[in-house]
Amino acid sequence: MTAGVPVLSMVVDGVRAAEYAAVPTLEFMLRIVHAGGPPVRSLTLDTQVRISPAGRAYDEASRERLAELFGRREEWSRNLRSLLWAQTVTQVPAFSGETVAAVRLACTYDFEVAVAKYFHGLREGEVPLEFLFSGTIFYLVEGRLLAGRVPWDCEAGFRMPVRAWRELMDRYFAGSAWVRLDREVFDRLYAYRVRHTLTGWDDVLDRLLKEGGG
Repeated sequence: MTAGVPVLSMVVDGVRAAEYAAVPTLEFMLRIVHAGGPPVRSLTLDTQVRISPAGRAYDEASRERLAELFGRREEWSRNLRSLLWAQTVTQVPAFSGETVAAVRLACTYDFEVAVAKYFHGLREGEVPLEFLFSGTIFYLVEGRLLAGRVPWDCEAGFRMPVRAWRELMDRYFAGSAWVRLDREVFDRLYAYRVRHTLTGWDDVLDRLLKEGGG
């Protein structure tokens, strides 16, 4: 790093559901410690969040639900690769000593997305997360505004309770799930619903599953 650039360290202290968010959003409370150098005037923090599936254990029921992601039992040892969850930018105002910033991650219930499948496949325990940071630090030296880079090795780990994601989904999609369909498939389903005078989509799928032996 360039001489005089503020030295920062990052710790994720907790997670909570974001209030007044238009879409399901989790806020991770990031404690940023100013460990040396001039005071920070502002910080543009780029954060990449990854899931580390190999960092926890799985019971048999979880393995069955996650088979689409990781394959059969004998394939798990080579398939438990890191999953990219999100990338986001957080603007942090001036501080010295330490401050707390909220890193906001929008969450999807779209089952075409790997991380949604992963979260849905878990019932309890914790999700091992890796926070990888980069970005730009703005600071003053002798009245001059300078800029330096957040070092490439700045990162933090956090074990997020599974219940944080599940409670968030229950808040936005209480007792339901979301499935995206091809328009042609939807039209066929709709025609089936009309033809059999079924009142709702649950009735359509339940009847089709029974007909198929499911």
